[in-house]
Amino acid sequence: MSILIDESTRLCVSGITGREGTFHSLRNRDYGTQVVAGVTPGKGGQDVAGIPVFDTFHEAVADTGANTAMIFVPPRFAADSILEAEDAGIELIVAITEGIPAHDELRVYNALKNHGRARLIGPNCPGILSPGKANVGIIPAAFFKQGNVGVVSRSGTLTYQIGNVLAQQGFGNSTIVGIGGDPVPGSDFIDILGLFQEDPETELIVMCGEIGGDAEERAAEYVAEHVTKPVVAYIAGFTAPPGKTMGHAGAIVSGSKGTAAAKAEALEARGVRVGRTPTQVAEVAVSLLGAAA
Repeated sequence: MSILIDESTRLCVSGITGREGTFHSLRNRDYGTQVVAGVTPGKGGQDVAGIPVFDTFHEAVADTGANTAMIFVPPRFAADSILEAEDAGIELIVAITEGIPAHDELRVYNALKNHGRARLIGPNCPGILSPGKANVGIIPAAFFKQGNVGVVSRSGTLTYQIGNVLAQQGFGNSTIVGIGGDPVPGSDFIDILGLFQEDPETELIVMCGEIGGDAEERAAEYVAEHVTKPVVAYIAGFTAPPGKTMGHAGAIVSGSKGTAAAKAEALEARGVRVGRTPTQVAEVAVSLLGAAA
């Protein structure tokens, strides 16, 4: 098994006619994902390499049975595109778009939470990959192989390094989920940790966090109370200067709150082993998997 996406995923891409939307939609399809439709207002009736384009999500869902959406539209249109996908009955929405205003993110978060009909991954995320089954987003699938390690991460590129080391050691992944690093993510660590806990294929979980906010501390509490599978973590930003945004909009330290050291301490106090580099995290995971074999 896997979580969130698999062979039954039917993907509709908002912004499929744009350069990035086209490129990654076709890469996802080449991987084996069922990319059944695209949405670009005013371009309905066209196609992208055989993928039909519709003016609205409602038309796309009615005609193709799409159940998953990927958002590649510019920031000023992204919130409305997400809400349109949810209103059309899409159950999983993956927002790749970067730079969405925080007030738009908050509007989307509250609407989806109140309606309870769809799950949002992102925004500003690399997407989701279930190796050997489906790829929704921009994750380079060549770094990963199918296996039993679930990965949830605020960072995209650090995830690729961890997955590559695991693959080199002969281990693979059940699913990789990039939740994004914006201040108002649609899904957080706790949401994905719960899914991995329930997934029989996932035997070990890798959590890749970073400085800023308290998502990792809250995840530590959740792991202690609800997760029985081994969890290994990495926190990016041990040398980051206080008061300066580092990379993601949510990665800013204020005083002692949100530091990598504080997050690592909270996780280790609850039995989660924390590596100081992505490679060390993968090596710890390999040692735990080898001991369990």
